[in-house]
Amino acid sequence: MTVACVVEREGRFLLVEELIHGDRLVNQPAGHLEPGESLVDAAVRETLEETGWHVRPTGLIGVYQWVSPDSREQYLRIAFAASAEAHDPSLSLDAGILRAIWLRAEEIDGVHHRPRSPMVLRNIEDSLRRPALPLDALHAYALDLSV
Repeated sequence: MTVACVVEREGRFLLVEELIHGDRLVNQPAGHLEPGESLVDAAVRETLEETGWHVRPTGLIGVYQWVSPDSREQYLRIAFAASAEAHDPSLSLDAGILRAIWLRAEEIDGVHHRPRSPMVLRNIEDSLRRPALPLDALHAYALDLSV
């Protein structure tokens, strides 16, 4: 289970450039939930850790399931639309992140900026194609581990 933020500003999308098995790939700021963390909180945290940008989630773009053809691992991604609020250039980016980069969708071409998975472009396309669901479409229930 992963979360991701699609952050658009002036026709460009906030992405991270990562080094994966020697390849430079682009991805939305994304990552895994931490114990007890909400989906929205995880998306905000991951975006800050990977890009230095404080964001405000504005809607739910969709839920995406993908199986990597290389590792055969299955991923379930919850993608959020978010607005860029402020950048903190003093923050260190997560290990493996080379840089945060703003790109137009057409610049993610598979040659100069290769996407990490097909979900990268699909999340952007869906954010452009239809309005996001309101965040109140998400419901979280606390699990009482003391019982």
